[in-house]
Amino acid sequence: MPDHLRSMLLISPDLMLTSRVAGLAAAAGWNLEVRPAASTPPANERYDLAVLDLGGLRPQPAELIEQLRANLSTQHSIRIVAFGPHVQHERLQAAVDAGAVDAVSRGEFLGNFAACLARWDGSE
Repeated sequence: MPDHLRSMLLISPDLMLTSRVAGLAAAAGWNLEVRPAASTPPANERYDLAVLDLGGLRPQPAELIEQLRANLSTQHSIRIVAFGPHVQHERLQAAVDAGAVDAVSRGEFLGNFAACLARWDGSE
C-alpha cells in the first residue's frame, strides 16, 4: 500500500451514490473528488484514477471519456474506469472500446469496492 493517500475523481450526478462512494473511498484510504459531469472541470489536475458512472450520465461513453481527457489534458496516463447497470452491457463495452481500462456493473463496483480499486490501481 502506498504511503500517501491515492486520489480518485468520480464523475456522477447521483448524490446518494457519491455519498456512499465517499465512505467506501475513505475507508480504503483514498481521497475523493466528485464532479456531476465529465464536462465539469475538476479542482485538480492530478488523480490516480477517474471513475465514470455510466448509469447517471447521459452522453455516450466515448463522449464522456473524451470530455474527461480534455479536462485532464496534462495527465495523459490517468486510468479511467466505468461502472453502470449490469443490463447495459453495450454501454459498459463501449466505455472499454473508448479507452476505459475496465467497466463493471454498479453492483460489483459498490459490493467489491476494495477489490476493484486494487485491480485498477495495479496493487492486486
